[in-house]
Amino acid sequence: MPESARVRSFVDDAIRWYHTGSEASLARLIRSSCSGVSHDIGAAYATLGARTGALLDAIDRGRLALPPVDRDSVLRFARAARRIRAFPPELEGQALREAIADAFEISPVSHRPSDERGERSSDVRAVFELAEPPAPEDPHGVAAWQKHFSASALNTYAECRRKWFFKYACAAVEDPGSAASAYGSAFHLALEDFHAEFPRPKSTEGGAMRRRIRECVMWAFERNRDGFGTSVEFELQVRRAQRTARRYVDWLLAQEREAPFEVVGREVAAELDLDGRAFVGYIDRLDRDERSGGTSVVDYKTGSIATSVSEYGEQVRRFRDFQLPFYYWARTAAGDRVTRLVLIPLKDALLDVRPIVLHVGKSIALDDLERSRGRMIDLSNELASGEIRRFSPTENAAACVYCAYATACGCKPPAQTQRFGS
Repeated sequence: MPESARVRSFVDDAIRWYHTGSEASLARLIRSSCSGVSHDIGAAYATLGARTGALLDAIDRGRLALPPVDRDSVLRFARAARRIRAFPPELEGQALREAIADAFEISPVSHRPSDERGERSSDVRAVFELAEPPAPEDPHGVAAWQKHFSASALNTYAECRRKWFFKYACAAVEDPGSAASAYGSAFHLALEDFHAEFPRPKSTEGGAMRRRIRECVMWAFERNRDGFGTSVEFELQVRRAQRTARRYVDWLLAQEREAPFEVVGREVAAELDLDGRAFVGYIDRLDRDERSGGTSVVDYKTGSIATSVSEYGEQVRRFRDFQLPFYYWARTAAGDRVTRLVLIPLKDALLDVRPIVLHVGKSIALDDLERSRGRMIDLSNELASGEIRRFSPTENAAACVYCAYATACGCKPPAQTQRFGS
């Protein structure tokens, strides 16, 4: 039914309510899309009114528990309905229809026979006049990025330039967070506190380390409880973290026997100037090898990461990940002799902790780190130029699966078709 016909039908029911006070007419009014009341709530009150014979009284008494916004819309409807019943008895014709439209704050519709279609079309044309289209703006680049840069921002840009545009240039609102992000934040906080008390893992302190890390996990997750949707989810994630933490301590003790080390930094600020571009970040952990004196840059990962040294090295060489290269150059500029770059996977509680360790000059070449540094400079200069007119989407459809902007993005690649083996 066209919109104008719905309005006319609504006004006709309101006229019957004005003349007769019919509860049936009132029930049709509240169920109408012109009533200002949502469909489900209008239908519920109409059913309640049919049982009690007093719909407006049911609204006044708040017989249905409603959110504030819906409650206000129902009360506005009740006020408008009472206002109509209070109209003077001599009000008739077009004046009555306009008064009803004014009471419900809807566009008035003239009452004409349904076969006068030509006249109605003229009315529509008279009411809806098309405006002249505005002159198109001259194309120009996106405003130059004036803030500091980070490795995570460059990772986003390398993964999908359009995602970077949504997240950083538009400052679009993302989802309020997820259990996965809350889990990662809590686990990072727990390890930060744990290593404040145990900077040097020792086999003689194994029992104390296990007790302490359990306490740190409980406290950290309590701090992040609001990030979990339900108490059940919270409890499950705490148990998962406790199992992972025990495996983490087992790895620390094994590492202490193989190559003793000391944690010399936790959540260390990383600042680096690359050709006038400021880069900032935070390093999860810095270790000092007690035998060689070399520094290890350690990054905790509670999500999916590369599964081998060769896979992560390839990501660095293909300029898909700038995190550890950035940390390497930041600590090198600070005077450290960085010998190892370490990723510690903490996602799967059922697996032993098996870090991905890149030995600088061996597992990862200095030339690769230098090329990564150069690429960071190139990308930051590109983003700060103010000359980018189009942010192209990724060609990898898998990157869109968990992207917060996938729904709004009209340029994403088509989803990969599901294939089944015969």
